[in-house]
Amino acid sequence: MSDPVRVADTPFIIEVEAGQTYFWCACGLSTNQPFCDGSHRGSDFTPIQYEATESKNVFFCGCKATATQPLCDGSHNKK
Repeated sequence: MSDPVRVADTPFIIEVEAGQTYFWCACGLSTNQPFCDGSHRGSDFTPIQYEATESKNVFFCGCKATATQPLCDGSHNKK
């Protein structure tokens, strides 16, 4: 599997709504970051589903290196 494209050096802070489903871009090619737009087609990547259980701000990973996909774990701070 190839490495994802690093989109940002910080997380995307998104206000999610309880009961909604979101699909996080794992490949880094989407033009609708941090969400999937289907740009991964033909690659080994698949989007990661996120189910919002409550309405709140969520930190979606922008560097694509997180171990807790789709949420930021601070990996963008590691060099």
